[in-house]
Amino acid sequence: MSDRNGARRDEATPRAGGEQFSLAETGRIMRRGLHGQVLNVLGREIVDGVIPEGAVLNADALQERFEVSRSVIRETLRTLETMGMVSARPQRGTLVASRSNWDLLNQQVVLWRGQGQHYWDQMRDILELRAGVEVVAAGLAARRRLPEHVEALQQAIDRMDDAAARQDSAAFIEADIALHTLLFHGSGNAVIAQLANAVGAVLRTRLQDASHLFGHRTAGSIASHRALVEAVAAGDEAAAVSGARQIVVDTTDELELRHSHPIPL
Repeated sequence: MSDRNGARRDEATPRAGGEQFSLAETGRIMRRGLHGQVLNVLGREIVDGVIPEGAVLNADALQERFEVSRSVIRETLRTLETMGMVSARPQRGTLVASRSNWDLLNQQVVLWRGQGQHYWDQMRDILELRAGVEVVAAGLAARRRLPEHVEALQQAIDRMDDAAARQDSAAFIEADIALHTLLFHGSGNAVIAQLANAVGAVLRTRLQDASHLFGHRTAGSIASHRALVEAVAAGDEAAAVSGARQIVVDTTDELELRHSHPIPL
């Protein structure tokens, strides 16, 4: 027998604190962008563990909860399946998959994790990734040193500097994302370049922590980013590698101070 969360009642689990979860609490949603809205609600609930691993997502129950057509529910479940978050099983229906199967580099999954209780875990994972891959990307970007790429990097660091002077958190983060994205693409390595969107998506989640974005470390951070850009522009591979590594170390130190979670790099 299924309850309104699309899972069988014997599989339902309480929220933290003992409150029983009910998908019915969301109620009717707006008749605009239905697939996106349903997807966002279910994705967040799966990531946060409100709908646990192994739960059955019953299409009839979901249709009743969101008051949408069956086609919207089918499309939503198919999208979640492409992200590895659910799997369709013969005779069993659609089940929530283990996190080990999720596409953790998918931008939407990155956003959901960054908005919830996994924000810090995800930031740690990406910093560990950047400690290896972004350092290599910086060296390759300096080696290849494409003129249009160098110019775009210089524009990005200037925007970061300007945004910091104006205390504009959104503009600062977008400029930072642009710089790091250019670094990945400037490597000339197609595999490395594919990681740029995921790294950018994680950096964008820092907007929710924007109150700590500017401080005594800001000037040093901008100086480090500018030194990296100058190293790439000069074709100094060793300096670019060193600069990229220092940025990751400094970012790690900053986050550890705020969250008291050591990250071994």
